[in-house]
Amino acid sequence: MVKADLIQRVQQALLEHQREGRHELPPGDDPAEGARRVSHGLVVEAVESLFESLKDAMARGERIEFRGFGVFQVKPRKRGVGRNPRTGREVKIPPGRTVRFKPGKELRDIGP
Repeated sequence: MVKADLIQRVQQALLEHQREGRHELPPGDDPAEGARRVSHGLVVEAVESLFESLKDAMARGERIEFRGFGVFQVKPRKRGVGRNPRTGREVKIPPGRTVRFKPGKELRDIGP
């Protein structure tokens, strides 16, 4: 799944949510008007905003937890020595930070 697929699924879910009447429109609003509120552009903006918020939080080193899904955490990475697989020559790897993901219980239990 890529970002475009995610955007399409979110838009579809919102439209189905409206069709099933689970989304209350203010009195006098036309349902067709409500469907226009869930435009592709609005969904793209929402997904982009979510990703930007996640990136900003990780850049600050914050832990991001989605209950039932998992935890994203920024961890320090040690410096080390690696090898260039083509030449076999040693390469120094500088210290840095990396993002780790630990799946939640519900995600671990989805099975094959």
